Amino acid sequence: MTFSAVNTIWVLLGAALVFFMQAGFAMCEAGFTRAKNTGNILMKNLMDFCIGTPLYWLFGFGIMFGAGTAAFGWIDPFILKDYAGVLPEGVPKWAYAIFQTVFCATSATIVSGAMAERTKFSAYCVYSAAISLLIYPVSGHWIWGGGWLADMSFHDFAGSTAVHMVGGVCALIGAKMLGPRLGKYGADGKPRAIPGHNLSIAALGVFILWFCWFGFNGASTVGMDTDALIVSAGAVFFNTNLAAALATLTTMAITWLRYGKPDVSMTFNAALAGLVGITAGCDAVDPFGAAVIGVCCGAAVMLSVEFFDKAVKIDDPVGAISVHGVCGALGTVLTGFFATGGSTMKGVFYGGGFRFLGVQLLGVCATIAWTALVISAVFALIRKTIGLRAGAEEEVMGLDRSEHGLQTAYAGFTIMHDGVAIDGEPAAAPVPGEIYEAPARAEKEKAPDAPVYTSVRIVCRPAALETLKNAMNGIGITGMTVTNVMGYGAQKGKPEYYRGTPVDVTLLPKVQVDIVVSKVPVRQVIETAKQALYTGHIGDGKIFVTDVENVVRVRTGEEGYDALQSD
Repeated sequence: MTFSAVNTIWVLLGAALVFFMQAGFAMCEAGFTRAKNTGNILMKNLMDFCIGTPLYWLFGFGIMFGAGTAAFGWIDPFILKDYAGVLPEGVPKWAYAIFQTVFCATSATIVSGAMAERTKFSAYCVYSAAISLLIYPVSGHWIWGGGWLADMSFHDFAGSTAVHMVGGVCALIGAKMLGPRLGKYGADGKPRAIPGHNLSIAALGVFILWFCWFGFNGASTVGMDTDALIVSAGAVFFNTNLAAALATLTTMAITWLRYGKPDVSMTFNAALAGLVGITAGCDAVDPFGAAVIGVCCGAAVMLSVEFFDKAVKIDDPVGAISVHGVCGALGTVLTGFFATGGSTMKGVFYGGGFRFLGVQLLGVCATIAWTALVISAVFALIRKTIGLRAGAEEEVMGLDRSEHGLQTAYAGFTIMHDGVAIDGEPAAAPVPGEIYEAPARAEKEKAPDAPVYTSVRIVCRPAALETLKNAMNGIGITGMTVTNVMGYGAQKGKPEYYRGTPVDVTLLPKVQVDIVVSKVPVRQVIETAKQALYTGHIGDGKIFVTDVENVVRVRTGEEGYDALQSD
């Protein structure tokens, strides 16, 4: 076999880009979940690649590309046999092996997001190994390794079904068997929003994945040494980008109409949904077909997220089931409508009849059945042996601490308690309406002319702080303490939505200003603050006035009136 430097470089460049998708998935999953599980998420995305790589070398590649039967390749530890019949033109065996290895790892990492925040790390390692060892290679053999679906001209160019839908089906089964996160559903069965902790990281993950997808789809031409391949690669790049952009625009528009504002995290999901959907037919459709596939995936991902979250109550923190499972299947089927290829690969809308569409449907259904059957058995075995789900206390604490002994992935920051329920009881939640009463203290006798110290606490909008400070300085206030706080009043904050689910209470940013006065009349402070803060709209703030028993200046030991005066 004569090797082509151009083709080999193209395949290796694609392999590097697909590997870098692991960073994108890690960022997306970490950003869409809570801070207390960040280390666990990052660890899982590292380990699925490290586990999958040797297993694919030992058995997976041979099962997938071995010239065995139409259903199964062969067992070939260490990839020692001859694969000349399946290698792309001019590409050496090991270049093609690493290209396929990174695709395998992509399928395994998809499952992590849907099962995030409540899965034992040991369980994750086991089922990730099962995906790379058996589930993905067998269905991959049917589609890409010369198996029975390939013989029927089933078309999945870069893996909408072979990679993404396989991962999405595993995610669906796993999330269903695990059950929802604690606190996700109320007693009435309605879902509660659990916002991700870092949308900036999630956005970075989406952009990394979009960038790497040009390698995922584009390098699947596995060559660039002929005019036909060059033209095909250009079309693949263009269609990939177009579908992603239109999916994103579609979801943005729909969420804007449904929720009153464009949903940020759902729109991020839509970009990935468009990329997943076009992956099957990016080489076979024209730009018009790519645009329609993008629009369909943009609408489908939003409806699917709401369906799983609200109707069937399967908790998927990152939307992996909808993005990869639903849109992977949808994109593969839509290729049966919009393919413009030869007689065996021409879609319904281009005069090809329904045979090709039927093959696409058959391939999707067969892959779903195989994946669901095996992964269900794997999850059931794990649950009976080492256990699938972390304990309730470990989940509330966060898997960073319980699974890895990591106090926090963000050193220097405090991770706040979520207050979710354990076994139906609120965890350290305050009792509504409960009032704390300080222990009674003996009344001290004061001289009739003794000075009075009064604490004035002002809670207002952050934007009004500068005006308030200037007003206080103007009447002789010499000191104040300013704290950034979150809160809500009688209106319970402003109703908002996260991924289509109403957020129970929106805590709005406020500023709390504490002043202790003696010389300046309290009434003057109150009236000045009211004048400075008043707009006539909800949210102007509140003023709280309380007595202060004494004031002590630490540096000098002065007490009372003297301690309040400036040096």
